[in-house]
Amino acid sequence: METETKKDTFKTINPADGSPISTYTYMTDEAVDKKIQAAHEAFLDWRHRSFEERAQIIKSIGEELQHYKSELAELMTDEMGKLLTQSQQEIDICTGVCDYAATHAENILKTEERQLANGAKGRISYAPIGIIYGIQPWNYPSYQVIRYAITNLMAGNSVLLKHASNVTGTAKLLESVFKAAGLPEGLFTVLVINHEQSDAIIKHKLVRGVTLTGSPEAGKIIGEKAGAQIKKSVMELGSNDAYLILEDADIEVAVTESLKGRIYNNGETCIAAKRFIAVDAVYDTFKEAFVKAMSELKVGDPKAEDTDLGPMARADLRDKLHEQLTESVDKGATILCGGSPESGDGYYYPATVLDNVKPGQPAYDDELFGPIASLIRAKDDEDAMRIANDSRFGLGGGIFSKDVDRAVHLAEKYFDTGMVFINTFGLADPQMPFGGVKDSGYGREHGGFGLKEFVNIKAVTIGETK
Repeated sequence: METETKKDTFKTINPADGSPISTYTYMTDEAVDKKIQAAHEAFLDWRHRSFEERAQIIKSIGEELQHYKSELAELMTDEMGKLLTQSQQEIDICTGVCDYAATHAENILKTEERQLANGAKGRISYAPIGIIYGIQPWNYPSYQVIRYAITNLMAGNSVLLKHASNVTGTAKLLESVFKAAGLPEGLFTVLVINHEQSDAIIKHKLVRGVTLTGSPEAGKIIGEKAGAQIKKSVMELGSNDAYLILEDADIEVAVTESLKGRIYNNGETCIAAKRFIAVDAVYDTFKEAFVKAMSELKVGDPKAEDTDLGPMARADLRDKLHEQLTESVDKGATILCGGSPESGDGYYYPATVLDNVKPGQPAYDDELFGPIASLIRAKDDEDAMRIANDSRFGLGGGIFSKDVDRAVHLAEKYFDTGMVFINTFGLADPQMPFGGVKDSGYGREHGGFGLKEFVNIKAVTIGETK
């Protein structure tokens, strides 16, 4: 009986000190099936609600998030270790997502009319398709959920969520927020389930789309399973984003933004700045200033106001990061600062900078999902762009240059990524599309583009009548 209990339950752990937070029990298959049926029934009504009706509730969700802001931020920090100030910022972004979707969805999804060559008239409408299943990660426990859920609810779909187990408390609290805001029962459902149950949901006849934010490895598995069922999917996967420091860069700006880009969210961000490619003319200057800034960061309690860097979310993630560093060093990389896990309770890792980073090292080829920065020397601007694109990933990237027009040209014509930031580090903005290419996935969220990912783009042709 003891073995059975362990199999059916799991604990969430505070990464700041390793202490348990809560215990949760996986749902039974029967309970999951009832939730799916309820989600479908809710969709059948919701799809016919006007944009105005939907928008009113979606705006209410944004407002309710602010009412729960203190409780939600504290819980996110407890569950995954992000700085409390950044947890609060995350809630504000979530409210922004709600406001954008509620304001713009009707215009973005409005029916279009076209005059056809044969004299007929064409109408193009965007119809909701049903249940959208989201598999979401732990690094932005609220935002990752809001990003796909709000968009699909505004489009008229219903939503199922399988969240990462270590942020189950956040998932359940979000469910309460949605309910408090007046969202009808069944439209947003948290499923506390294991991987086998998740696979069964992808196969379920009532589930019409699958969206995943996670690693490329997870993307390949989930993408294959969705494809086998001929179901639309959106994949937002990992990356090792390159930031280029060109010869005419403002070094102070480059260092400040690169620092934020590498350690924001404790470095656990898919679109974090990870590889820093400086041209030979400014490499040593940038390196000196950047290493100094990284080495002066304070690691500690994520709730303390003077902390710059909190713990990593789980012990296994910290161990994997250190293994990647060790392999990189064994293959020629050198440590300029940091490089050793912090002792004591909690899953802390210091801000670390690696030099002599070359192809064949994890620090060059792979995603380092934690506060390790890879410095790479380029001969010139052309070489820097070559190195930036020498990656199987293509989510984001950055360019530091005083010649903004030229930087824009490089970004639009040569950078093989879904997003590029010039003289700044960016995370996500509701007004701008979010997503990547290559092993970083496919599909887009935000900027209105996500509203059209899981709808039926329906063509209606009307012949001439006499």
